[in-house]
Amino acid sequence: MSEILNSTNLKSLNVVLVGSPNSGKTTLYNWLTGSKHKTVNYPGATIEFSKGELQTELKEKFKLPQFSQYFIYDTPGVYSLSPKSADEEVTLKILTEQKIFQIDLALVIVDATQLNRQLLICQQLNEMNIPFQIVFTMNDVAGKEGLLISEKEIANHFALNQILKFDGLLGQGLIEIINFLNDFQIRCYKVLKPKWDLSSVQNITNDLNHLYIKSVEAKKERTKNSPLAKTLKIDQYLLHPFFGAIIFLILMTILFSSIYWVAQPFMDLIDNSFKFIAEFIKNNIHGLFADFLSDGIITAIGGVVIFVPQIFILFLFIGFLENTGYLARIAALVDKPLSLIGLGGRSFVPMLSGFACAVPAIMATRNIKSKKEKLIAQFVIPFMTCSARLPVYALILGFLFADKNPVFAGFGMAILYFMSIVVGAVASGIIAKIVGGTEKSQLSLDLPLYRAPRFKILLSQAIDKSRSFLFRAGPVIFTLALILWVTSNFPRDFKNGSLIDQRAAAEITEQSYAATLGKNIQPIFEPLGVDWRVGFGIISAFAAREVFVSAMAIVFHVEGEDDAKTEGLLSKMKNAKFESGKYKDQQVFTIASCVGILIFFMIALQCLSTFAILKKESGWSLAMAQLVSSNLVAYGLAVSAVQMLKSFGY
Repeated sequence: MSEILNSTNLKSLNVVLVGSPNSGKTTLYNWLTGSKHKTVNYPGATIEFSKGELQTELKEKFKLPQFSQYFIYDTPGVYSLSPKSADEEVTLKILTEQKIFQIDLALVIVDATQLNRQLLICQQLNEMNIPFQIVFTMNDVAGKEGLLISEKEIANHFALNQILKFDGLLGQGLIEIINFLNDFQIRCYKVLKPKWDLSSVQNITNDLNHLYIKSVEAKKERTKNSPLAKTLKIDQYLLHPFFGAIIFLILMTILFSSIYWVAQPFMDLIDNSFKFIAEFIKNNIHGLFADFLSDGIITAIGGVVIFVPQIFILFLFIGFLENTGYLARIAALVDKPLSLIGLGGRSFVPMLSGFACAVPAIMATRNIKSKKEKLIAQFVIPFMTCSARLPVYALILGFLFADKNPVFAGFGMAILYFMSIVVGAVASGIIAKIVGGTEKSQLSLDLPLYRAPRFKILLSQAIDKSRSFLFRAGPVIFTLALILWVTSNFPRDFKNGSLIDQRAAAEITEQSYAATLGKNIQPIFEPLGVDWRVGFGIISAFAAREVFVSAMAIVFHVEGEDDAKTEGLLSKMKNAKFESGKYKDQQVFTIASCVGILIFFMIALQCLSTFAILKKESGWSLAMAQLVSSNLVAYGLAVSAVQMLKSFGY
């Protein structure tokens, strides 16, 4: 991140790509760099930009002699360099501050069908004195729309020798762009920083309108294959008040199902693979070191990797929706209802995917422009009923309704899902009043033409997001998981450096640091109607919520696998009584205590993976504030519910 390349020695050329969303900027970036690129967070922000090097194959093919290296940077898409969002602020800082790299040339990617709006960036770069070159995309679409563009008129206006063209589907124009880069003469310049107010931007817009009128002529008739005509015809259904809503719900159901059901076989494969490795280590290496490798290291790594299928599928689907042009329509459809609770249209997909897993959902909030809306969405997403909560809900509901019609358990599960939405909406409304002052979510976007996406680009973007998760959130999750393993497996008895501890696993766990902590803080759990054993399960659940069930099985000395273990645990729960404290010899699991557990798990932020990704996206202070506040609120509401139900004899 601190690397600053000196471009004046002609050893390298730094090219930054600038343009509006959906202009084809990232498509050109992928053609230029291929797989040799990485995503980078701008210092002090969670906004990413991409850094890559011109493909070796292209350098060899065109025998580029002038520069030894060609670095390409893909900046966040912007509509203007008068920042109104975090993305636009980052792009402006990259252009003006140049702390990370010195810019030799800016390639401005302009959609030829949107010249009246997108030439604004060119004019602003011109006033900033930054060397730039215009590249027109969507040229075939402009032709089908009957637009006759005088490229010479536009080039003369910006004092350019030519206008470059690029076709993202077939890569036409790539040769001309590469030759232009190689022939480019680097010059020293001083970046100017104009302050564009509303009046100055309006003056620029008026000048560009005159330029547009002079340089663009529209035929009266479009071709039969006009993309705009096709788009309008499709929008008659996708934006229809009735059919549009049905199609929308179907597509969102597919998205939700894909994150949960499609990813599940791959997650099971990963889980079983790591279990196999752990068992192999235990069978071939003995002693505490084997336990550390299998239950500590391997399990911790597996706890990170297991989320990759969900993250990959989510961003593959989001990329598909975005590249086809439908994601912008989704944002427009749901923007107004979500604005009532401080959110906006861009928050919908992350919120929905939170029902599968909060980790990829929080990563998806990077697409939200408003800082306030992004913060609210990140705060609310952990309240959604993720798949990790299901084992806990199934256990408690199974206990409550074991002797009754299973329909009651299903109804209870539906209530929990519904209540998570209510809790999220209430929390969003409260946070919207507290955070960000008077800033309101503003949805400003173009509804792009529908177009077929390139699978290679979708695949590359999804892989990038998955890699980003592994290398950024992974180390945090891994470290915290190891800490939990150590506290759950120690102290041990050693003599002369050798382990002499012959206790059973359940006894070791019961006498571990974590269990000791649970026993010492049993008075904290007693108002919830539970003892230290359930408290140990709750503490263990901070590694991952689904760990609660296996932790309970350990402390209640339940043996067996899967269904047998669950049945045994339910039997133990029916007979479980307080072993100490003011409730000694009373039942641990009652209607009141079960309701308290459900409320706590519904609201509390317990997942280490979620906390780790929140820390990466919003910083330590906000992540800690969310961790502490959600757990305190969850505890307070759960205790209130338990005590109220107990007063009625439950």
